[in-house]
Amino acid sequence: MNATALLLVAALLTACASQDEAEEQSTQDMTQAVRDYIEVRDLQEVNRLMTSANDRWDALDNLFVLYEGRRETHLIEFSRRCWELDDNTRIVADERRDPSYIRPRFDTLRGCRIHRIYALRDDEVAELESIGEAVGSRN
Repeated sequence: MNATALLLVAALLTACASQDEAEEQSTQDMTQAVRDYIEVRDLQEVNRLMTSANDRWDALDNLFVLYEGRRETHLIEFSRRCWELDDNTRIVADERRDPSYIRPRFDTLRGCRIHRIYALRDDEVAELESIGEAVGSRN
C-alpha cells in the first residue's frame, strides 16, 4: 500500500514539473517572437511617451507590455522579467521623474525598470496581439 502511495505522489510531482517547464518554454517562445518582430519590423525606439490618467497596459509576457495611451500605443520592454505584472500581492509604486511622461532607463511600471519603448502603428499593435495567440498554438 505504501509503495502505491509513493508512486502516486511521484507521478503527481512529475506532472507538476512538466507543466512548469511547458509554461517556461511558452514564455521564452513569446519573448523570442516579440524580439524577432522588433528586429524584422525595425521598430523605432522613442525617448519618452506621454501619459494620462486613463492609460492602460496589457502584458504580452513578463518582459513586454503594450501600453495604450490617449492617442498612441507603445511597446514597452523591461530591463528584467517583471513578475510583478502577475503578482497582485506586492504592488510597488512607480518611479517617475516627470508625471506626464514615461522615459526608458529611468522610470518604472509596476516597480519594474523600463529598458526600451517602441512606437507602434495600429497594424503593428494587432500583429503583436496575435503573436500571443500564435505562440504555443498547435493549430
